[in-house]
Amino acid sequence: MNVGHQLQLFGQLWRSARGLTANGAMACCLVLVALPMPSNATEEPDYQVLQKFKDVEVRQYDAYCVAEVVVPGPAADAGNTAFPILAGYIFGKNRGERKLAMVAPVTQAAEPVKLEMTAPVTQTAAPGGFKVQFVLPKGVTMDSAPEPLDVRVVLRDIAPSRVAVIRYSGFWSDANYLQHLAKLQEALRAADLSGVGEPVYSRYNAPFTPWFMRRNEIWLHLANPS
Repeated sequence: MNVGHQLQLFGQLWRSARGLTANGAMACCLVLVALPMPSNATEEPDYQVLQKFKDVEVRQYDAYCVAEVVVPGPAADAGNTAFPILAGYIFGKNRGERKLAMVAPVTQAAEPVKLEMTAPVTQTAAPGGFKVQFVLPKGVTMDSAPEPLDVRVVLRDIAPSRVAVIRYSGFWSDANYLQHLAKLQEALRAADLSGVGEPVYSRYNAPFTPWFMRRNEIWLHLANPS
């Protein structure tokens, strides 16, 4: 079962579980935990680790492309609101071109294109709410990506960038996030580095991944890379 099928099944089970008794909901959760995980590591943007100190990595990222949407807050609900919009795009709610073989007649038809699920899913504060991004597969750019059918989905090429990153596991909670953001900021001050812009909250796992197996990160873009 690929990641896309797992995520679709998760959505179906979650919606069904909302009306279940406690025992039924627990059974649903056990099904989710038992789902097979992908055999290969999920693709993510290319980067080089330039420096390490304490629990922080300084990374140089290559350019990559994202599909993004801005949704209202609060922050804890932004991911849940954005997920079905962006997942719809990569699972085929888009306009692609299918070129057919040279026969009589010569035809060309629009057909949805499915993109591979990649990581991370990022979230950051933006005017009017929170910007949530799905990273698109390597080699995909704004010019080559299929056009979204949902006008809320925007494609964007991200330029090469240098970021300071702290990685941690655990629940997707404000308390866990704020604790590790403070550690990241403290480590940067000690290293005489400063970040610019809003922190980027990056999640690498499907919602049904056990909390202790999750890979969460906070990114801060550096103002004075050296």
